[in-house]
Amino acid sequence: MAPDGLNAILIQRIEVSPGLVILRVAPDGWELPPFKAGQFGVLGLPGRAPRYRLADVESPPADPDALIRRSYSVASSSRDREYLEFYVNLVLSGALTPRLFALQPGDRLHLGPKLTGVFTLDSVPAEANLALVATGTGLAPYMSMLRGELLSDAPRRHVAVLLGARHSWDLGYRGELIAMERLSPGFSYLPVISRPDEEHQTWPGRTGYVQDLWRAGALAELWGFAPAPAHTHVLLCGNPGMIEAMSAMLLAEGYRQHSRREPGQLHVERYW
Repeated sequence: MAPDGLNAILIQRIEVSPGLVILRVAPDGWELPPFKAGQFGVLGLPGRAPRYRLADVESPPADPDALIRRSYSVASSSRDREYLEFYVNLVLSGALTPRLFALQPGDRLHLGPKLTGVFTLDSVPAEANLALVATGTGLAPYMSMLRGELLSDAPRRHVAVLLGARHSWDLGYRGELIAMERLSPGFSYLPVISRPDEEHQTWPGRTGYVQDLWRAGALAELWGFAPAPAHTHVLLCGNPGMIEAMSAMLLAEGYRQHSRREPGQLHVERYW
């Protein structure tokens, strides 16, 4: 590893919206380890790294020599060993994201050499239908799953992404998900926005929150049957408010939260 810990290079920066960015990070002089879709990696920068120009003034200033590290879910396929992709939301008052947003292709940063996490499909039966529910950057682990082998299973089971955001421009990977829906008969993409009045043009899609989609029976309409614990697993990742609301509804419907000791059909990733 480099003496300063900056062992990787930003090879591509894709701005989704003013507060959302996709970062592709490649190791420099070492190989990425194997990982499973749904796991997370660690990014880091020293306190001396510049902050994004619109970020809040840091008080107190970070130690210039200390490495600031945070965990982020990997969005790239586990089959891709060239780089890792991360979907990052800007926190104006944060320690690391304003520094990540200031990076340009070719800049160096820290990439943890190990990928970990249990928010994977290991505990989901191969025949179970899947509802992947997310808000914002909570979509990242699902992109890794979809880009891997998950869509190859779609013809024999239903897979759906329910994604909530404030605005249409905050719906990351929208074009890719629409293409996946067109090319994979068993896959459905259900985006919803909560602030349609702030759109520049009339939003033709669903409005409200992802829990409203579930409550209104959107999946039952698409699938031709209502999702139920007997044949459907639900994954939740994103805003804590969404997770709490969805968990309450699903538990009332008979879903059981998954744990190593007690397997269940409800899988939750709490990263906020």
